[in-house]
Amino acid sequence: MVKKSMNKDLLLIFTRNPELGKVKTRLAATVGDKTALDIYNFLLEHTRQISMNLDVTRHLYYSEEIHTQDAWQNSLYEKRLQLGDDLGDRMKHAFENGLEEGFKKVVIIGSDIYDLQATDIEDAFAALDHNDVVIGPAADGGYYLLGMRILFPELFENKEWGSATVLRDTLSQLENKRTKLLAVKNDVDTYEDIKDVHAFNHFLTHIKEANHL
Repeated sequence: MVKKSMNKDLLLIFTRNPELGKVKTRLAATVGDKTALDIYNFLLEHTRQISMNLDVTRHLYYSEEIHTQDAWQNSLYEKRLQLGDDLGDRMKHAFENGLEEGFKKVVIIGSDIYDLQATDIEDAFAALDHNDVVIGPAADGGYYLLGMRILFPELFENKEWGSATVLRDTLSQLENKRTKLLAVKNDVDTYEDIKDVHAFNHFLTHIKEANHL
């Protein structure tokens, strides 16, 4: 069990259970299911590394089932299951739980942003000292981070999740709220997102050789 902490900053981490053929399907269309899974596990490890030493409470939300014997230390991460019909429902549920449990600032991240660093997460929590909402815009029109001090449920409703309109639609609902935007970062969904990033080269050798790149 995770020891109860007096820390009032809560980091929510959403992950997909790493299963062959069920993660990074758009990427897998180019690199294959096995390589897509290897890349996702690499991204999970990156997320674990940047989050494990932060001075926050951490709730790790799995998509399908909770794994107690994986790399995410049970002493550092309180493990929970995502609940809801779509991504918006699942995120809203996690935020509701965190705020109802007494946390003053809640930030959520995914697990597929190689560009994300611990300092970005720290900056997000700091931004909530003077803002109602903090958002990390993704280059594809979504967002890689969202933080709030009070729940704005409308942000999780009537969105076409995974589309290029999510960020725009979210910002349109925040016109009267103090909102801080972080730097734009690239999440990993397709081959184009990683083909020129050195850290992924060893995963892509077979692809580039096949294409004579």
